[in-house]
Amino acid sequence: MTFTSRIDLPEHVRKAACVLLQARLSDALDLEAQAKQAHWNVKGPHFLQLHQLFDSLHSVVEELVDTIAERITALGHVADGRVTTTAAATTLYGYPLEAAGGEAHLKALSASLASFGKAVRGDIARAESAGDADTADVFTQISRDADKQLWLLEAHLQAH
Repeated sequence: MTFTSRIDLPEHVRKAACVLLQARLSDALDLEAQAKQAHWNVKGPHFLQLHQLFDSLHSVVEELVDTIAERITALGHVADGRVTTTAAATTLYGYPLEAAGGEAHLKALSASLASFGKAVRGDIARAESAGDADTADVFTQISRDADKQLWLLEAHLQAH
């Protein structure tokens, strides 16, 4: 479904960009849920610090979700954030329900965040090739944000 937009990008360019954006929206919604899963269920040493870290990650990813969805709608398309769509389309690792300790949550979230960042970086070039520099720029910012969050998670996994 599309809507009328006066953005001066041809419809085929907007459609190609929205396919990329929708794929990352599904991943970002999954990542957002994974961050809350960790936030709610972390146990053990450093509980409070990790509980707060995972909540902070959730807040950052929530902003990314909004950015992606709003770009889709700005291009005249419908952002599909339904749970069924997210579950069917996500490319992220399935979050381990048995994760309890901080290290298990850190490893699971780091793996998903790294996978998300890699996909976003690939989408930068694909958006440029499709002719949408603005969407490529959106992906560039998301990539920087994802990399920073990954650094914050991985810092907790480093040996002294």
